[in-house]
Amino acid sequence: MKDGQGRTIDYLRISVTDRCDLRCVYCMPECGVPSLSHETVLRYEEILRLARIFAVLGIRKIRLTGGEPLTRKGLAQLIAALSTVSGIETIAMTTNGMLLSDMLPQLLDAGLSSVNISLDTLDEAVFTAITRRSGLKRVLDAIDRAAAVPTFGVKLNCVPTELNRNGIPALTAYAAERSLPLRFIELMPIGEGRNIRGLCEAEVSDILENAFGPLSPIVPEAPDKCRRFLLPGGGEIGFISPMSHKFCAQCSRIRLTADGKLKTCLQYDVGADLRALLSEDDASISEAIAQTILHKPLCHHFGEAASHTDTRKMFEIGG
Repeated sequence: MKDGQGRTIDYLRISVTDRCDLRCVYCMPECGVPSLSHETVLRYEEILRLARIFAVLGIRKIRLTGGEPLTRKGLAQLIAALSTVSGIETIAMTTNGMLLSDMLPQLLDAGLSSVNISLDTLDEAVFTAITRRSGLKRVLDAIDRAAAVPTFGVKLNCVPTELNRNGIPALTAYAAERSLPLRFIELMPIGEGRNIRGLCEAEVSDILENAFGPLSPIVPEAPDKCRRFLLPGGGEIGFISPMSHKFCAQCSRIRLTADGKLKTCLQYDVGADLRALLSEDDASISEAIAQTILHKPLCHHFGEAASHTDTRKMFEIGG
């Protein structure tokens, strides 16, 4: 499936909920927000129907997000159903790890291919300052359990800010010791992220090179949004830098929000309300999806004046 710029669109991120058990400062207000009503959230059977349509159009990878996806009951059953969809090659998930340890066996049995676990720090006080909750040990236990599963893909995601700057070397060493790829994701000015100063790729790179020595670039086999490097003593880190190193030209992803909105770019509020089309036949929904993808924007313009900017917060859109 191609968009109007000739980019291949084969990656769908599905937000299954806007609820979360943490209150990260760059994502959600401390007091929380009213969650979507049960009636407005896509049911699992509706997600499955849409996934089949997306697969026919060329989607090959699905990533489940939130909110925190593991706060939604029955997620393993959804994964099991998605794993039967013809054309879908991998089903991944992004999670904060708080509920992962107990649910890992059923997720693996259901067919989950890989997991990205958010971890911004190894310092309990800093973890609490960022997430406004306790639970670092639970996350670290989940990482150990997931990493111990052969052939199961595990990566760590870190959003570098002034809050966790000093702990970046320790976090990097932790990941390297466990042979876990660590991704530094630049903070985007969405929702609460507008109020936090994130560190750009160059700042994090300087911190790492001062701590470990020169980073060695990994030449990708194909264009990749993640700029990957090897540490001098072993271990892989990567930068996903939508602000300082736009990768819009290689963007292959689209998003489905928990309430059924199809988004082709994080910044813009244009798209299609697929939930409103569920009473139509599959052909009509497929045409609406194809037309929306055809008009996927060339690139984002965060930091510049732009029309049709989405005002929702990240947990409402889907990470």
